[in-house]
Amino acid sequence: MKEEVRDIREIIREEMLMRDKILAVLRDGPKTVPEIAQALGCPSHEVMYWVMGMRKYGHVAETEEEDGYYKYRAVAGEGK
Repeated sequence: MKEEVRDIREIIREEMLMRDKILAVLRDGPKTVPEIAQALGCPSHEVMYWVMGMRKYGHVAETEEEDGYYKYRAVAGEGK
């Protein structure tokens, strides 16, 4: 089964919408990108893009590393 590849511009447009969804997933505690992707039903590579953007702007931060993946948490004040 081949995964559909979407244009990066489409993924970027969704970033603002996904921020709130990702923060909602992180309310239960830190998660890896694959865990976030599974919870959202989105491909991991797209979630990685969104999480890295959120990290750059201080919405999420890394916690510990688990099985080669960093866990991310919402930064204080985010994900209320």
